[in-house]
Amino acid sequence: MSVSASPTTTTARLLPGKPVAEKILTEVAEQVAVLRAAGVTPALATVLVGDDDASAGYIRIKQRQAAELGFASPHVHLPASASQQDLHRVLADFNADSGVHGVLVQHPIPGHLDYDRALDVLDPDKDVDGMHPVNMGRLALGLPGPLPCTPAGIEALLAYHGVPVAGREVVILGRGATLGRPLAMLLAQKRPTANAAVTVVHTGVADWPRYTRRAEILVAAAGVPGIVRPEHVRPGAVVVGGGVRYEGRRLLPDVDESCAEVAGAITPRVGGVGPTTVAMLFRNAVRAAQRAVGQG
Repeated sequence: MSVSASPTTTTARLLPGKPVAEKILTEVAEQVAVLRAAGVTPALATVLVGDDDASAGYIRIKQRQAAELGFASPHVHLPASASQQDLHRVLADFNADSGVHGVLVQHPIPGHLDYDRALDVLDPDKDVDGMHPVNMGRLALGLPGPLPCTPAGIEALLAYHGVPVAGREVVILGRGATLGRPLAMLLAQKRPTANAAVTVVHTGVADWPRYTRRAEILVAAAGVPGIVRPEHVRPGAVVVGGGVRYEGRRLLPDVDESCAEVAGAITPRVGGVGPTTVAMLFRNAVRAAQRAVGQG
């Protein structure tokens, strides 16, 4: 598909994440079957601190998906009053358990706890979010390791839908540690589905639309609802909505839906990057199990 500028206004082609996630999860299920046939049940452990309804719901979704794929899913639920040491103790126990291959700490955690300190305690090889400092370093150096889930999902989404990335100008609006920065590193790497000219811009730049308007592929990763509007998009460009905020359970995306009138292709408001992020979590988990038993 072409992402060159077009003088006419069109309705963008949608780039849903569901078929991408289904493809990835089918591959994961096949890999799980090979492990189980060899007597190994891959295990993705989850940790929930506190009683936030949305977080508890996300844990249930992941546990349900784990069961469908053939993973074991040990779970620890700590009270909201848990100390930093309580959380570290749980992670240390999972680190020491050779039967646990991946660990997920559901974010956010109560405000008196330090998520980054907890992440430091976790064995980087069991970090299914790909956010441990060691794994971010591996990404920066192009070394093997678990990849941050949302950036990896975006690369997979673009590849699945036949959007050419190599040699194209990609602009990422947002520099956060979970999306903007790792995505820039990922898409700049020398791979057929990457190898782009990547610019990272953010809301601290007064004239940020000057950069987004030239992008052949624009990724919104600011976490500011509705920040990207049609006048910020190059006609015919590919627009990926990666950044969101929530009001309760209501999703508020960075990309205004009217951008579909200008873009050549765009992720849907719901069901775009989200499904691919979850799929990458399980891909990281099965690969961790493969490495642990010498299959990876």
